[in-house]
Amino acid sequence: MFNSLLLQNDVQQFIKEHLNTAMDKLALKGSPFDGINSPELLEQIQSKNKCNKKLPLWFNTAGLYYPSKLNIEQTSSEISARYKSQLVHGKTLLDLTGGFGVDSFYFSKIVRTVTHCEIDPFLSKIAKHNFKIFGVENVKTIAVDGLEYLTQNEENFDWIYVDPSRRDSNKNKRFFIEDCTPNVAEHLPLFFKYAAKVIIKLSPMLDIHAAQKALPHTKEIHVVAIKNEVKELLFVLERDFDMKPEIKAINLETNQPDFQFKISDEVETIVDYENPLKYLYEPNAAVLKSGAFRSIASHFDLYKLGQHTHLYTSSELKKEFPGKIYIIKRALPYHKKKLKSQLSGQKANVKTRNFSESISQLKKRFKIKDGGDDFLIFTSVNHQKTVIITRQL
Repeated sequence: MFNSLLLQNDVQQFIKEHLNTAMDKLALKGSPFDGINSPELLEQIQSKNKCNKKLPLWFNTAGLYYPSKLNIEQTSSEISARYKSQLVHGKTLLDLTGGFGVDSFYFSKIVRTVTHCEIDPFLSKIAKHNFKIFGVENVKTIAVDGLEYLTQNEENFDWIYVDPSRRDSNKNKRFFIEDCTPNVAEHLPLFFKYAAKVIIKLSPMLDIHAAQKALPHTKEIHVVAIKNEVKELLFVLERDFDMKPEIKAINLETNQPDFQFKISDEVETIVDYENPLKYLYEPNAAVLKSGAFRSIASHFDLYKLGQHTHLYTSSELKKEFPGKIYIIKRALPYHKKKLKSQLSGQKANVKTRNFSESISQLKKRFKIKDGGDDFLIFTSVNHQKTVIITRQL
């Protein structure tokens, strides 16, 4: 239930003053306000805190109403919402699964009119209130199932945006398309009846190629990472598009360039293999998730260390590479006895790529201490176990 008493100035001040207070202590004291119970008050404090890093605008804006922590966890971050808003244009957009309204907020800065559908009346009312506080006047909030709204409305849209719920009835996480609500693959004909272009946000755990097969007419796939952690897969679909899609690997909040390629090019590209040369290249998380294992080598004129080893090398520096670059000091065959005498007691940062043993096992075996400037990269070079001693540029 939407309790407007929570928006009173003295209550808002209480919430602000107790953001760093232990919740168990507050729970024992109970609510000091008439008409507001303790769980309601604690939920506002906890949910506001959840917004601190993920949604700083929501955290720092007075007078907002917050839903449960789970709703905050499920919503897009400001950074990713701002990115996806740059993918749209035109006059109208339907946010089929509006939720807390973060995506709709940023879409409203680009599109003339946004329709925000949310099946949960409580969450819809929260979004409506917050839009008012933000001074957003071009978002229409409707407390209805987005699919039902489509079937009962004759309005066409330039875009439809769908962020299917990835939780089941027991709040367990799901990521396969057919397990999410709504099943976007099943409802594509309905979407295309009312919009020529559709954006679908999917789990970063999903296999891109399997999803692409399930979603015909996919024109672009955006693998969106923030600070080298993949957060979202965005599938941009266009009615009647029947060519191979382009994949874009994006690493936000870094100085790394975007990388884009076509699935057809990746299949057809031939890559050469070589032993470690002067420089070593480690693709960022977005590039790795995108599957651009051959395209990245071809684009930057790099050699691959092995078929299943997604590390690359060159004699000349490629500064624009989207990932980490290391200077190779030396490469040693993986002989346990020899390596013990060479590595024992050293301070270094240990990494593994296409290697059978874990980092903790290797650190214990060779008595390697964390720290220092060197990176020891245990990997496979043309099917031979190797440790590459490097220093990051």
